[in-house]
Amino acid sequence: MSGAPSYAVGEPVRVIAAHPPGHRRTPFYIRGKEGVVERYCGAFPNPEERAYGFNGLPKRHLYRVRFRQMDVWPGYNGPTHDLLELEIFEHWLTKAEPAA
Repeated sequence: MSGAPSYAVGEPVRVIAAHPPGHRRTPFYIRGKEGVVERYCGAFPNPEERAYGFNGLPKRHLYRVRFRQMDVWPGYNGPTHDLLELEIFEHWLTKAEPAA
């Protein structure tokens, strides 16, 4: 693990819109979407590495990120307060601009 967590609770983040080959724990549908850090979950071995038999070290910071459903699904017709929460490793996140 390299240092302290980069993101704080309440901070806006964007999921990287990368499409690398191989096993990836970050769902395709959430890549490129913006959310807010709901909590810091701790540091854990990287499951993307463990899927190939490696030890997953160094550990990676893991966050629970909250997304508004209407920002995830095009044409979403549900209530504006509907949310989706996903656990995303730090190496998949970048800083996003705060909502106006």
